[in-house]
Amino acid sequence: MHPLAPEEHGASGPRTLGEYERAALERLAGPVADYLLGGAADEHTLRANTGRFADIRLAPRVLTDVRHLDTSAEVPGIRLEHPVMLAPTGAHRLFHPRGELATAEGAAQAGAAYVVSSYSTTSFAEIAAATDGPLWFQLNPLPDPEFQERIVRDVAALGARAVVVTVDTPVPGTRNRQRWNGLDLPEGLTYPMLGALAGLRPKAGAIHRPALDAGFGWADLARLIAACPVPVVVKGVLRGDDAARLVELGVAAVWVSNHGGRNLDTAPAAIDALPHVASAVAGRVPVLLDGGVRRGTDVLKALALGACAVLIGRPALCGLAVGGAAGVRHVVDVLRTELEMAMALCGVTTVREVTTDVLWPVREREWV
Repeated sequence: MHPLAPEEHGASGPRTLGEYERAALERLAGPVADYLLGGAADEHTLRANTGRFADIRLAPRVLTDVRHLDTSAEVPGIRLEHPVMLAPTGAHRLFHPRGELATAEGAAQAGAAYVVSSYSTTSFAEIAAATDGPLWFQLNPLPDPEFQERIVRDVAALGARAVVVTVDTPVPGTRNRQRWNGLDLPEGLTYPMLGALAGLRPKAGAIHRPALDAGFGWADLARLIAACPVPVVVKGVLRGDDAARLVELGVAAVWVSNHGGRNLDTAPAAIDALPHVASAVAGRVPVLLDGGVRRGTDVLKALALGACAVLIGRPALCGLAVGGAAGVRHVVDVLRTELEMAMALCGVTTVREVTTDVLWPVREREWV
């Protein structure tokens, strides 16, 4: 069971992901709030990520037996209870004292896989020891290939079901809100998985960052795939031609993402890029999506356009800030419940049945 409002929050607690965001902002200091909500430049892409979902209409189907619903799905290494996962986000101990440990606990309680960021303020070993929930590990390409390969071998030995390589950030985006206030970890917090790289500072005025490999290319990715003992998922894909080439290279899944609107402003909304990537992949590997998911109807639309699962970043951090593990769990539970409602109202009983038939307008000949 996954009740819509757990007892920890009471009748007056947040009931939607939007309410969680507002409640989180009441608790967070300015720089942390800007880190959470900020996007690149004028934030057109940030706004489009959520706004474009609202432009897609659903086509409800009536008189279908929807007494029994199956939300299960599969991604590399994991059979999911439902197609909502937690995206990699950094520095969870800025949002809650237990940080990533509380996130992992809440994710496991909600039956959600959790993708641990390499910018976690808790080591992967500690997180893996504290949860029996399924974990992936996310990595930004590092300038030291040997160190990078050692990390992926270590996390695989600790139970990571897959390694996610983020390829859309050779340099950071123009994050004006974040840069204006600045965001330094308080004393006592570190990024333990990055080692000495975490303490390196960029040169004044430089766009490159010491912990990001701006030269990472196709041959480097192929080497990493060969060295990694678990499946490799590639995150940050918006173009169909890139997606097709990744499949040929041997990735286990392609992840559609514009980095939450935090890198290249005026890039397309993730949901607009999804059909192009899904068409290029043509069912050969799973396709994932993050960016702008705030309702169960958004999950259904992403499934209809070719995703096998979606991932949430900011909403999970809002849940963490408001309620710790219980807040994370409740955020996922809300999306799962709303997805089930949307499926039933559109006349589909399993995730595998979801196609573009649930989207409006339906071709007229299909109504005959």
